[in-house]
Amino acid sequence: MKLRFHGAVRTVTGSLHIVETSRGEIILLDCGMFQGRRSEAKIRNTTLPVDPTRVKALVLSHAHIDHIGNIPIWVSKGMRCPIFATGATVDLCGLMLRDSAKIQEFDALHVNKNLRPGEQRVEPLYTIQHAESSIALLRGRNYREWFEVIPGVFAIYHDAGHILGSASIVIEERTNGSSKRIAFTGDIGRPETAILKDAEPFPSGADIVLSECTYGDRDHEPQSELNEGLRAVISKTFARGGKVLVPAFALGRTQTIMYALRQLQREGKLPEIPVYVDSPLASGATEITARHPECYDEAAERNFRADGGLFAIDGFTAVRTADESKALNNNRESSIIIAASGMCEAGRILHHLDHGLSDARNTVLIVGFQAEHTLGRRLVEKQHIVKVFGREKEVRAEVAVLNGFSAHAGQRELGNYLDRCRGTGPLFLVHGDEARATAFQTYLNGRGFADVRIPTVGEEIKL
Repeated sequence: MKLRFHGAVRTVTGSLHIVETSRGEIILLDCGMFQGRRSEAKIRNTTLPVDPTRVKALVLSHAHIDHIGNIPIWVSKGMRCPIFATGATVDLCGLMLRDSAKIQEFDALHVNKNLRPGEQRVEPLYTIQHAESSIALLRGRNYREWFEVIPGVFAIYHDAGHILGSASIVIEERTNGSSKRIAFTGDIGRPETAILKDAEPFPSGADIVLSECTYGDRDHEPQSELNEGLRAVISKTFARGGKVLVPAFALGRTQTIMYALRQLQREGKLPEIPVYVDSPLASGATEITARHPECYDEAAERNFRADGGLFAIDGFTAVRTADESKALNNNRESSIIIAASGMCEAGRILHHLDHGLSDARNTVLIVGFQAEHTLGRRLVEKQHIVKVFGREKEVRAEVAVLNGFSAHAGQRELGNYLDRCRGTGPLFLVHGDEARATAFQTYLNGRGFADVRIPTVGEEIKL
């Protein structure tokens, strides 16, 4: 059995790990889209490390685009294998992949409309049809139940507490009375994260463990302080007559912020205020979240049983159409606008930033990880001039950061989790910038993990 590293290696996005069985069969762990500079992203996403027709199965950890977004490219090039995921992830994949395909088609259409003489037409990375063909391959599986991936190879999911349906994966090849086992954390959520159950450890003793390290160099503020931090940002911004612009991932982060706003209102700490979720994708994800109470923690389950709604915010409006979205920019009232994308690289949040960054009354509230070379990272770095739609904009709005709302465990939280499911062999750090991976490697060494490695792209390990 072999493991080859390809995606989310010394970077955060594009999760993809390649398992080769003793018989030479290929199984993929995740199939994510690399997100970054447009030119680099296209090359990374379209250069496939193995022949797609050789892939016998794909096992997904969760439904974020950097873990599933490249599936239609593999399908367009001949992959026709079963794609395994938890039930909630199957539902979310349908929503996310269709939306991603629409974005690819729209972007290509927009570029081709503005071609100069002699410039070559651009083709979308994939189409709606490729997304639909991918969705048809999805197979739902339960947590904590072994299932057969291919003959002789089995897998089991354990709740990762990251987003709805997220899971860590253990994959095991059983041959001639012996077995080899690889464990992959997927993305691990913070303990006591709103709505979701805490991450549960996968069985210890794996021959190899792959762990994410997105926040491997830092701890987050305590969960108990997050709602108060959110309230303070809102109050300060509204007092000066501004808007709170929240770039948020449509899946996971938007629902967490909505739930926090609802809690503040229920506790009498926040009055009825205009709250707009400007993302049809986020609205769809919220509806799917409401259909999967089996993923809720005890507090969310109680709230759900009490009134059937986790996100019933006084003053809430779901913005559906583009015209409704544009109208928000002409509305002078103080409000909260939550829109994708979470890293400010696409989507409706760009239009709100284009109109709102130069207004000192406003606040841009960052509530999640911002990858290198993204507009979100430039805002976090407090750059005075940034580009939106290719035009320079002066940043006069306040930029506030509440990383505690991250769906990723911080350094100590992730270390505590890994203590509960140690392997017998090396621990490989993936899904983290190189500097953060190095910091987490040093931290784990101090906790008694003797063999912690940071792989390189293409590195292969034989079990």
